Amino acid sequence: MATQTPATRRRDSERARLRERRRGELLDVADEVIQRDGPHVSMDDIASEAGITKPVLYRHFGDKDGLYTALTERYIAELVVALRSAVSAPNPRSRLAATIDAYLSYVEREPERYRFLLHASEQPRTAPLMTDFRHRHVANCAFAAVENIQRAGLDPGFAKPWAECVTGMVRAAGTSWLESRSMPRAQLVEYLTTILWDGFSALRQSVAES
Repeated sequence: MATQTPATRRRDSERARLRERRRGELLDVADEVIQRDGPHVSMDDIASEAGITKPVLYRHFGDKDGLYTALTERYIAELVVALRSAVSAPNPRSRLAATIDAYLSYVEREPERYRFLLHASEQPRTAPLMTDFRHRHVANCAFAAVENIQRAGLDPGFAKPWAECVTGMVRAAGTSWLESRSMPRAQLVEYLTTILWDGFSALRQSVAES
């Protein structure tokens, strides 16, 4: 078996670097088209915008699913970074509020990317990526909640169902709010935080006092 020379390894490394850079550039173009035209764009649309033919896209991504998978991974990574900022909030309730606000801020700031992720969650190739993201997010929420649940004298096993409720409710509210924009983001954040942290007892008390 032939051994690669240092010069051959350098050439191969340079080619790989150039391919990766070109792949990133094509993802940038695809992102621009999605933000302009919505999540249901075609390979033809993206190739035309990039000034190339579809076979060039296939060369870099294999097929349409390959391109959409790469975009899904990119958008999930962006959302993870956006949510990470909430960790620095000073107390549990404010951390919950900050997490909800970070999520809804992404929805507000990147509506077409968020619509793309909603679409990706329904596609066979990309649905596992979205499922993995939700599972990791639920696990993070549950881990953060355990100490507070124990302090309240509750079974720590309550943490995961509570985290499922948090992520499910925020996702559903964010999806609805994306289309309706029925109230300011800050108001929706406060409503969701009140329901999820204080529970419906806070709402009943408010009604009783009115």
